[in-house]
Amino acid sequence: MGVRLMVVDDHRLLAEALASALKLRGHRVLAAAAPAAGAADLVIGRAPEVCLLGTAAPAEPGTFDPVVKIKRERPAVAVVVLGPVPSPRGIAAAFAAGASGYVRHDERIEGVERAIMKARAGEAAVAPQLLQGAFGELLNPAAQPDDEGARLLQMLTPREVEVLVRVADGEDTRLIAAGMGIAPSTARTHVQRVLMKLGVGSRLEAAALAARTGLLDRAAPVD
Repeated sequence: MGVRLMVVDDHRLLAEALASALKLRGHRVLAAAAPAAGAADLVIGRAPEVCLLGTAAPAEPGTFDPVVKIKRERPAVAVVVLGPVPSPRGIAAAFAAGASGYVRHDERIEGVERAIMKARAGEAAVAPQLLQGAFGELLNPAAQPDDEGARLLQMLTPREVEVLVRVADGEDTRLIAAGMGIAPSTARTHVQRVLMKLGVGSRLEAAALAARTGLLDRAAPVD
């Protein structure tokens, strides 16, 4: 017996092609709609057994808000997310929102159909290789580089950041004071605080450290 379902995806051609393929396999496709923003209301209004919900960015905040709304209003509807190769965070977010499964965009129609049938039966519909990859990444996460530039930037006040930018531009104390509208003694104090916070002994070292860590790229430009 065919499944009463909906296909909702931002890419209308993909949605219509998938809907046509599923119709040929005996399923009753209620609609193939493109606008993701209105997906939840459309599904709630039609109340299919299963909804295939497409997404291009499974790790982005708010991506699965339509799933949350669908499950809140129509808990009997099984939602299967259709998206790119997900990160563990993407899979977790989909299921946390109430999804019953996750299928890759490039999955064969037989795989999509298996996911639909599992979801309708109340089973988790995720390909074993996706789960293996997710668990592998969770157990052995890739080392994240230490963002020294961001860390150093957080140590400095906005005024000290401006001083550092001016130091890196080669300005001496007199030019820093004139550019910032402060007394030379105050400018000198700011420079000393910057050197102390960065753990360097000279202006040249401070400029080199800022350039090497990308701190200058993060700083707002000086007018």
